[in-house]
Amino acid sequence: MVGKLAKINLKQGFHRESTQYEEEGKWYDGNRVRFRSGRPENMRGYETKVSAAFDGSARDLIAYKSANEKKRAVFGTPDKLYEHDGDRIVDITPITTAVTLANCFGTSSGSTRVCCSDAAHGRAVGDYVYFTSTAAFNNVSLSTNVYPVVSIESASVFTISVTDAANATASDTGSATFNYLIPTGNSIAVAGTGYGAAIYQATVCASQTRAWNEEASADATDIVFNITQWSLDNWGQDVVANRSGSNIFYFNSDASTVPIRATSITTSPISVHSIVVSPNDRHLIALGANEYSASATVSGTFNPMLVRWSDQDDRTNWVPSVSSTSGEVVLTDGTKIVGGVRSKNAINVWTDNALWLMSFAGPPFTFKFQQAGTNCGLMAQHAGIDYNGVTYWMGYDNFYRFDGQVRTLDCTVRRYIFDRLAIKYKEKIFTGINSEFKEIIWLYASTSSGVTECDSYVIFSPENNYWIYGDAFFTTFVDREVFGNTITTGVTASGNNLYNNEPAGVFTANNEALTSYIESADFDVQDGNSIMFMNRLIPDFDLSTGKLRIKITTKKYPESTESVTKEFDIAGTTTKMDFRARGRQAKIRVSCNSQNASWKWGSVRLATQGDGER
Repeated sequence: MVGKLAKINLKQGFHRESTQYEEEGKWYDGNRVRFRSGRPENMRGYETKVSAAFDGSARDLIAYKSANEKKRAVFGTPDKLYEHDGDRIVDITPITTAVTLANCFGTSSGSTRVCCSDAAHGRAVGDYVYFTSTAAFNNVSLSTNVYPVVSIESASVFTISVTDAANATASDTGSATFNYLIPTGNSIAVAGTGYGAAIYQATVCASQTRAWNEEASADATDIVFNITQWSLDNWGQDVVANRSGSNIFYFNSDASTVPIRATSITTSPISVHSIVVSPNDRHLIALGANEYSASATVSGTFNPMLVRWSDQDDRTNWVPSVSSTSGEVVLTDGTKIVGGVRSKNAINVWTDNALWLMSFAGPPFTFKFQQAGTNCGLMAQHAGIDYNGVTYWMGYDNFYRFDGQVRTLDCTVRRYIFDRLAIKYKEKIFTGINSEFKEIIWLYASTSSGVTECDSYVIFSPENNYWIYGDAFFTTFVDREVFGNTITTGVTASGNNLYNNEPAGVFTANNEALTSYIESADFDVQDGNSIMFMNRLIPDFDLSTGKLRIKITTKKYPESTESVTKEFDIAGTTTKMDFRARGRQAKIRVSCNSQNASWKWGSVRLATQGDGER
């Protein structure tokens, strides 16, 4: 006897604010699945955009078209700044210092190490340098390759590693111009330690206090050297860039200089946390910067709550005067500015506790500031974004939106996400838009063992009001407006790469099968008073190729051990599946690992009936 067939109609989105039994009638878990018209389907895949890898994990990424309509992307890592302009990735890292030296190299016969002499090089291991105006010496050719510093011999000597071994031992030979790139930054936040890192007699543990002339441990100090962030924005059809803690740089997309590199805006504040360009009036805005003073126009006291801006349409003039619209304002309600994004009528600026609106007012003040909310600070520099004139962001324990009023989003997976988010890597959170599917995505690092970069995502659909989550290795994410699909940067075992994400017709991970699944909450009959008997499933799936795996799991009670009652595969031609399963409650899981397969859930029906109360 076949039980009564009923459609498995479950509420869209994932729901994990309660137990799997309490969330009956809903989807509970999944990976690489989204909803269309309330029905789940698998996401498309990704492919490497450029085969060449790059140094470091990207922290910001923008895409745009230059004056010649060429599609471009610029992204920054702790190591370098890069541009993508077709089928290549180009190092455009700014040069901080260039010095021409003679008799500056030393070699040892048979060695690929070269000693480089500069009386005050100021380099550290991992910093980069390249050489120009140099000729080969002792079988060593430096050409214009960029070399990392591999060791520091002294304040005046560092070493690099080259391809060809020297054929002679020599010192004080050769000449070159040393072009030093901006120093390599931090990929992981590091706690400050040492003699000056915490107060005298600070508690180290329950039984020990720190005495005079005793170093502070990582547990005894709140001093943290944060990861190296980038903030990028367009200046017309070019790019302005800031690496947190440095001044601001400018990249001319169509410059003819070879190699093309971003250049320093030497008149900008020397220490800036992040930047944004105001629309229409075009002011370059520094969020967290050195205060202006007549005696120190670029190097005044750094104020983490300061908003400072350049003259209108002039990225080089930061001096307030009667002939300039440059200026600055110190915000309140917080200890530091975390980030800012453009929105419909204002620039949203977040401190670690509040949201401020910065809008163009014209002379004499240029901008006006209005506090929009408190106790709603931004979790990380790139944790907020504007979508259709409404701003969305991740706070310290909630998701928010601002549509004229700060509102807490009703998140059906909030506890799950915040419980597994790795707070020590919170600065790596990155927010993107996928306009094709009307989604906002937050990338974050989880507490999973060994994770140091983003390995997870959570997505909110503002128009369909649902939440989903899953696994990802992306660190940045940009919408499809320029390249026709979203593009991302990601970290894998093979290195750091740029990716086309969800291109049309691609359901693989770089030509490898890509697993997706979705799992229901538990369901029962008569509130679990009766044993449930199931004996038939009528599939209704759109499946392009391969097969789906259906797994039905039963329990006698919510805390009982699960019993996998039935697991079977269905293909596009499968009409029904007969089986026998009993339990007070059950759940269903659908997964796919077929090569380049796309699938959609339809009106799947399951035959169930009560089977007594034993």
